[in-house]
Amino acid sequence: MIISASILSADFSRLGEEIEFINQSKADWTHIDIMDGVFVPNISFGFPVIESIKHLAKKPLDVHLMVVDPGKFIQQVKALGAETMCVHYEACTHLHRTIQQIKENGMKAAVALTPHTPVSLLEEIITDLDMVLLMSVNPGFGGQKFIPSTFNKIKKLKRLIIEHNCSTLIEIDGGVNHETAPLLKEAGADVLVAGNFVFHSADPFQSIEFLKKL
Repeated sequence: MIISASILSADFSRLGEEIEFINQSKADWTHIDIMDGVFVPNISFGFPVIESIKHLAKKPLDVHLMVVDPGKFIQQVKALGAETMCVHYEACTHLHRTIQQIKENGMKAAVALTPHTPVSLLEEIITDLDMVLLMSVNPGFGGQKFIPSTFNKIKKLKRLIIEHNCSTLIEIDGGVNHETAPLLKEAGADVLVAGNFVFHSADPFQSIEFLKKL
């Protein structure tokens, strides 16, 4: 299991220490959520803050844009040294073009789906994607309750990937914990975004180890 530690749940007053924790942990990626207060009802942090994170993070940056017209920011995300750039299906008028531009800039391309968006809408583009991020909570805030229908959605997406003979990863963001994580793996998830489960736990290192051992 690939673990992407989400700094959205970190203590922002100790951000440098929190990034160093991720560096020292068994997490595989550093997950960064960029929110604009328009596409989702919240604002996280902008590029100047992420620029600081860039110089501290030793794990690959998994950047998730929850913004209107994310294609405008491809160059900025590339400048951060991001390995993966994830854009929302619901925010892209010309999704195929956006995906191609992400790849042309040397990044892996991912598409996120909010809970109400069916995976069938990705059928024409699944072979172009390195990863699909399924939101298992409504996007915008950390610590929300997991939506159980996500399990069936993962299975549908896995079938779509197999049918098209591609190696697209399935990433899950929201509500990952002791109870849901094993079930997410069983359903077919490849990557788990870990936020509150890690940063608000008594032993964050142990929480990541638990996920890695699934």
